[in-house]
Amino acid sequence: MRRYILNAAVLGAVAGVVPAIRQSIHGPKDWRLALVWVGWGINVAIAVGTVVEQNRIARENEERAALGLPPID
Repeated sequence: MRRYILNAAVLGAVAGVVPAIRQSIHGPKDWRLALVWVGWGINVAIAVGTVVEQNRIARENEERAALGLPPID
């Protein structure tokens, strides 16, 4: 869990909620507002997916090192 909370990509994506909230409060309530929130959600999903992929590669490299194989880049 700490990997997700302290990852810079996830922190940046979560911090991106501030402009979305401001747009929700002060901006027009139309289809563009929905796109702001969809974009924010996609941004967070990509950041979390990146952390998952990094952890998978790190785990594979540990297993390969135990077998004496070269790491995956």
